[in-house]
Amino acid sequence: MHPSASIDGPRVIVALDFPSADAALAFTGRLAPDQCRLKVGKELFTVAGPQLVRELGAHGFEVFLDLKYHDIPHTVAQACAAAAELGVWMLNVHALGGRRMMQAARAAIDHSARRPLLIAVTVLTSHATEDLTELGLPPNPAALAASLATLAHDAGMDGVVCSAQEAPDLRRRLGHAFILVTPGIRTSGDAADDQRRITTPGMAVEQGASYLVVGRPITKAADPLGALRAINAEIDAALAATRRERA
Repeated sequence: MHPSASIDGPRVIVALDFPSADAALAFTGRLAPDQCRLKVGKELFTVAGPQLVRELGAHGFEVFLDLKYHDIPHTVAQACAAAAELGVWMLNVHALGGRRMMQAARAAIDHSARRPLLIAVTVLTSHATEDLTELGLPPNPAALAASLATLAHDAGMDGVVCSAQEAPDLRRRLGHAFILVTPGIRTSGDAADDQRRITTPGMAVEQGASYLVVGRPITKAADPLGALRAINAEIDAALAATRRERA
């Protein structure tokens, strides 16, 4: 039976795209654990290592370890087991690693004292049609995301990372228990920067997103906590509107 995953706590995951542990910790001192989770990615983890994840946890934050594991099944399984021991709330692998790799990752964390959510990356939000063509992949981001998300679901993942624009289709295909984590979130008026397929927080939730990864609109704000609270208010309003529509 496929595992179910409940959506609870803050829906915003703040991307800590900082060059050092000191910079990341100084910034998180301006946030509140009851308002968000935190994402630690490749740059910051490479510089700061596991100790930063432990420190963020000690300050009350739940951490999404965004290292996108993609290797042979045994190697990915060992890495996921180590991440679970670190106490992360969520971690991810690449769906392109295939069914056996994802199943090995799942098996490696299933008996953890506190099992983290395990999700798979489908199509990076920086990838447009021409990028997929160049890589020899089907030149349709939405269709490829749907195929990889279905594979991830069947392999026992708790959810996937996807564009919010793909969320409605994935929600219909894979049900309401399947977690959809959407990056590329921008508030009205923000620059798209290096993300090709973007949307606003309210739109993402209306389209079926479970959790939203938000970076610059919060990390570059003069008042990060104020910006975070404004995004949470937009999410709450969208959720309330969705509930009214279903009633």
